Amino acid sequence: MKIAVEGCMHGDLDNVYRALQHYETLHNTKIDLLLCCGDFQAVRNEKDLESLNVPPKYRAMNSFWKYYSGEELAPYPTIFIGGNHEASNYLWELYYGGWAAPNIYFLGFAGVVKFGNLRIGGLSGIYHARHYHLGHFERPPYNENSIRSVYHVREYDVHKLMQVEEPIDIFLSHDWPLGITDCGDWRKLVRFKPYFEKEIQERTLGNKAAAQLLEKLKPPYWFSAHLHCKFAACVQHGDGGPVTNFLALDKCLPGRKFLQIIEIESESGPYEIQYDEEWLAITRRLNSIFPLTNARANFGSVGLNMQDCRQWVKTRLQARGAKPFEFARAVPCFDPSKPVSSGSACGNIRNPQTESFLQFLELPYLLDNMSQSSAVSESPVSLIHEGAIDHDSEEIPIDDVDELEETAEDDVETENEIV
Repeated sequence: MKIAVEGCMHGDLDNVYRALQHYETLHNTKIDLLLCCGDFQAVRNEKDLESLNVPPKYRAMNSFWKYYSGEELAPYPTIFIGGNHEASNYLWELYYGGWAAPNIYFLGFAGVVKFGNLRIGGLSGIYHARHYHLGHFERPPYNENSIRSVYHVREYDVHKLMQVEEPIDIFLSHDWPLGITDCGDWRKLVRFKPYFEKEIQERTLGNKAAAQLLEKLKPPYWFSAHLHCKFAACVQHGDGGPVTNFLALDKCLPGRKFLQIIEIESESGPYEIQYDEEWLAITRRLNSIFPLTNARANFGSVGLNMQDCRQWVKTRLQARGAKPFEFARAVPCFDPSKPVSSGSACGNIRNPQTESFLQFLELPYLLDNMSQSSAVSESPVSLIHEGAIDHDSEEIPIDDVDELEETAEDDVETENEIV
């Protein structure tokens, strides 16, 4: 199976897909799957731009809306996670994962799916210690504080991933696992990213939660983005233990190393994205403690037995099948021929996919629960750090939104082995 991996998408689907199609023609081969490591920017309409945490001058529709509307169809099955520059209102609608557009699947704030016989897991967002132990208290429309905290990784989502016992083949995170630079050529990295050296020495460069997941899951492949550079590392898990090949990729711009093609042994196709039985069981078991305020999840109050959940999910999947629920448009799409639509939805939207998913698992819909969250998001003084932005917290400069005048076809690099 040939898999393309892309770093930060920043809404530039057209050029990434064109680059891959050029590669296929040049090498007379076929790409089976595209993985994106965040900053995907699934912006459907002008209203979604209000939930995108970038300076106003950088807010642009880019090209995702064409795939959402059906004007274009993704030429490859595409799986993505969220980063720190996203239409956070839309990703919240799909918290558990789902089709962001036909043939384009969001893994959720945390998730695992199957593609053929491969298991692909991911964690959306970036790490910020100040918010890690909080619940998901943010709701659209976001204010100037919650628009930044909504994409911070939460302990609850990491805890769900830590329950995974069966092997994961590929894992995606937006920011790098903390300490990953120890396993690669960090001196070469700091020669062209010198401001990373202090953070590397102080062990603050990266995501502490992702490092815990790396140690637990030990996947053969781990891909990241966020820091806008290419960096490879090889993680040996104990003496004679499994090895994780790590690769971080750049953003989609000419001359940047933002694409990588890997080949993984798998069963013969055709391949399709399917629900993962173990992950659905974990989701069902832990949904009762889903923290929807600033309060920490109460992990000691889980009542359901994992084996019972697993058997229950297995029976349900045997009856229905494992194919995800169909894509559904929940809001109007951008129309370049018309002014901003007064009908564009705002606030909390119940996505039909999410409703169907929860009904399938016989779980309540909780994403628009505002019982305690609204007060928190309007009075975040105790939760949000004020003042200058720390470089290592989240804000990588947004200098990759200029108009691209050429496809970045020469930036596709092929390697059967990453490291």
